[in-house]
Amino acid sequence: MACSFYEFIGLAIVALIFCSISNRVQYYTKMIVFIVSALFAAVLPIPLMLPRPRDYRNALIPAWCIVKVGQLIGASYEIRGLENINRDSGGVVLINHQSAIDLIVLGKLWPVIGRATQVAKKEIFYLFPFGLACYLWGTLFINRQNQTSARNVINRESKAINERKSKILFFPEGTRNPSETLLPFKKGSFHVAIQAQCPIQPIVVSRYTYLDSKRKYFGRGRTIISILPEVNTKGMIKSDIDSLVSNVQNLMQESYEKISDEASAAENMKYY
Repeated sequence: MACSFYEFIGLAIVALIFCSISNRVQYYTKMIVFIVSALFAAVLPIPLMLPRPRDYRNALIPAWCIVKVGQLIGASYEIRGLENINRDSGGVVLINHQSAIDLIVLGKLWPVIGRATQVAKKEIFYLFPFGLACYLWGTLFINRQNQTSARNVINRESKAINERKSKILFFPEGTRNPSETLLPFKKGSFHVAIQAQCPIQPIVVSRYTYLDSKRKYFGRGRTIISILPEVNTKGMIKSDIDSLVSNVQNLMQESYEKISDEASAAENMKYY
């Protein structure tokens, strides 16, 4: 018996609801798998980290694991511009911040960037045992509510840029931002660079077109990580900071738009 028009509409609505539920189930399943796997990848190697606390090499095993988890949930990454990295000198590394899965970006970068140190809010330190793992691989915990305290911590550690050739990683936007335009950059990382007279290494991650937390969508996709040439700060003083921030943000925004368009176009090609 042929179904009536209303039955057809009803079936169509049911199908749409199922698809919507399916996307939500897929989104939450992937995020749960990612978060749980990232936690285990960080904490299981803790016994191996204890003999050399605060050493960036402690993060190499978790980094390898988190990249594999990314592949499992359908997030593939391509790094460009490795020739722009100078492992023989320290510096400030700036990365745009979009999602919790940016941990995969850090996992890809950690083995190639040099003596890396990440800056994170102090609340993460108290997420035991994950906070302990972060501490053991050298994360700098700062109190975002107390700018003086945060600045003192970072300034103290910034000496390692020249003394130990360390790279301090910052998310200059200060919060997650999945939009098409980068948020205004905070100035803290630029103060550090000028104080240490060290180069700034901008690293741009293309937009996650396959991930939408509002619509609860998490598909499969390709992300481009572009390592831009270093920006020299030699001879700069505090009064140069505004022009430096503007210059670096413009460079990163231009690259962000370019590689995001490329990644999106490649994603759309799958459907032709």
